[in-house]
Amino acid sequence: MGLKPETPNEALYKLAELGVNVFAQDESVLDMAGERSSSNTAPPKPQGADATGAEPDQASDPADPADPAAGSSAGLPAAVKKPVVPAKKAADQMAALTEEEPVMDTRAAKALEIEREREIEVARIQRELVRRRRQRVFAMMLRLLVFVLLPTAAVGYYYFQVASDMYATDSEFVIQSTDASSGVPNVAELLTGGNSSQDSTVVQGYLTSREAFLRLQNEFDFVEHFKNPEIDAWQRLPEDATIDDGFGLFKRNVIVGYDPAEGVIRMTVIASTPEDSQAFSEALVRYAEDRVDSLTLEARGDQLDDALARRDAAEADLLAAQRRIVNLQSQLAVLSPEAELASKMAIINSLQLELETRRLELRQILANARPNQSRADVLRAEIQGYEERINELRSDLTQTGGTSLAAITAELQLAELDLATRQMILQETIAGAQTAQISANQQTRYISVSVAPIAPVEASYPRKVESTVLSFLVFSGIYIMLSLTFSILREQVSL
Repeated sequence: MGLKPETPNEALYKLAELGVNVFAQDESVLDMAGERSSSNTAPPKPQGADATGAEPDQASDPADPADPAAGSSAGLPAAVKKPVVPAKKAADQMAALTEEEPVMDTRAAKALEIEREREIEVARIQRELVRRRRQRVFAMMLRLLVFVLLPTAAVGYYYFQVASDMYATDSEFVIQSTDASSGVPNVAELLTGGNSSQDSTVVQGYLTSREAFLRLQNEFDFVEHFKNPEIDAWQRLPEDATIDDGFGLFKRNVIVGYDPAEGVIRMTVIASTPEDSQAFSEALVRYAEDRVDSLTLEARGDQLDDALARRDAAEADLLAAQRRIVNLQSQLAVLSPEAELASKMAIINSLQLELETRRLELRQILANARPNQSRADVLRAEIQGYEERINELRSDLTQTGGTSLAAITAELQLAELDLATRQMILQETIAGAQTAQISANQQTRYISVSVAPIAPVEASYPRKVESTVLSFLVFSGIYIMLSLTFSILREQVSL
């Protein structure tokens, strides 16, 4: 209770001044503190009366206040019963204490004054805390107003009052292949997505490239379209805008996305008028078709060109071999060496047969005792003629000085063998060219437009409510992050 007595009697006196009856029955120190906190300025209770106002039991033994043991009983726990003192005797004891120690009044008054000052200081501190809390709340609301609400209001004013209407044309297309040889893709196609996925990625990059922008600029003057004074200053290109500025605006207004799960390319083109938006979108789809065609030619061109070149070379070699045979036949005057050889061999064989016949006749004539000399001479002349003719024919076949039939036959056979080889090569190159043609046809890609670009009726942008709410969330997030950062830094500095 904030009291510092020096003697037990002084403690009893101070408690009595504060209205605490230490001799009351079943009253604890906590009860005393509660009574004091609720009414510290109330007049002291009548001594010797209990809670019901009845007089205490006169039969009980009163405690002597002068006894130190009795005075020290005030510090016992609440559960210990204290002896009941008559009210008159308690008053007499208090009067005796007053007469013995008159200095007690000054100390009690000083204690009360200190308590009042303490309560006043506590109230002042509480008011100061309330004032600081109000200042902090006001500062926080002011920061929210400056850093969140005012920027959000400015953004909302722009979207609702200043921003020009923009029209978006949506289109969807897919890159397909003519290869329908098998409906089940292999493992490589499942892992890599196939050539169609690669082509779609290439086309997606091309539609947002500088090449596509320059082509659109040359055809529709894209930059001049966005210099229209009717467009608000935030979305309008300045009069001195460069090609790079136009390309940056092109990348913001042409949105191309590829869905690998479905293989669909989705494109959105934004312009200030629905007609121009549709025209830009159709032109970009046409540019994508041209790019796919060029990719197809590049994919199949080299292989097919090589196969066709080999076929043409084989045809040229075959024609050269045929011309060589014809030239040999013309130079040697031989249509067919085999037929010529067979003819000459047949002549030699017939002459050889006639020669043997004449030799037998001559032998028969000479076998007579008196041969016919004239007949024998004729046979000898015929035999000599046959032998000379046979020798001439044989020399034609095997002579070394001139063009023999054997040489002609060998040269023609080599030429015919070369011709046969060229024919076989030509057949192989023709088969390779056909295979390359089939493969090239399978690699052919084309664009199938699933959603055609159609001009919108209503403006697609700006999205006023969504954009304003998004700006509020963005500013709030920035404010929260900065507040947390500053709080952490301030705490670290204070440590």
